[in-house]
Amino acid sequence: LCVFLQLAALERQIFDFLGFQWAPILGNFLQIIVVILGLFGTIQFRPRYIVVYTVWTALWVTWNVFIICFYLEVGGLSKETDLMTFNISMHRSWWREHGPGCVRRVVRPSSPGILEDYSYVSVTGCIIDFQYLEVIHSAIQILLSV
Repeated sequence: LCVFLQLAALERQIFDFLGFQWAPILGNFLQIIVVILGLFGTIQFRPRYIVVYTVWTALWVTWNVFIICFYLEVGGLSKETDLMTFNISMHRSWWREHGPGCVRRVVRPSSPGILEDYSYVSVTGCIIDFQYLEVIHSAIQILLSV
């Protein structure tokens, strides 16, 4: 089970890095470290490590419930905010443009006053919307943690 937890956290870490989502990156990194400590504490019977792992698991489940609420826009949360990037950048979920079946079109501005590197990205044809992919990832994390 710990192997699946590690693999799921690592997979999620990769896609969060691709989307420059710093809050989930930090959470995933802590998850990977604490699962290693929990595994070590279980094998070596270190009660403090097991307590740390138990407390962290409760926080991890809470974090994933927050992510589900964030992407489903529950309680006034909006997936369009820069909350997941700590308001550092305008990056969003990698799945927004690269989900299964998504066709991504980049439209360069033709106006002379707009910067060359600015572009508009149009995404169509997605089999499943990105927010539901993020919800599925969080739900898997919760199921593996419980």
